[in-house]
Amino acid sequence: MAGWYELSNSSDGQFRFVLKAGNAETILKSELYKSKGSAENGIASVQKNCAADDRYDKKESSNGKHYFNLKAANHQIIGTGQMYATAQSRDDGIKSVMTNGATTTIKDNT
Repeated sequence: MAGWYELSNSSDGQFRFVLKAGNAETILKSELYKSKGSAENGIASVQKNCAADDRYDKKESSNGKHYFNLKAANHQIIGTGQMYATAQSRDDGIKSVMTNGATTTIKDNT
């Protein structure tokens, strides 16, 4: 099964999206957006940028966990991956975003 996006409201009325893999695991989370249209533009940006290796910024947190940010051409962060125990599992998460990010399936939960 292919992945999908879930678009939802936050408790303060803003909007966010997550990208889910085919197994329903969240693989990318967005920032909060003030409007639904901006969140939809964020999804379009993931779809456009997810296949490019150079758009992924690999990071390690202060507690030793690994994560990544997906950035647009203008270097703005579009979404952030989960925290992973190893660099290899983070890299597998990136591969999953590359595979699932182009999906056009959006579940609108707003």
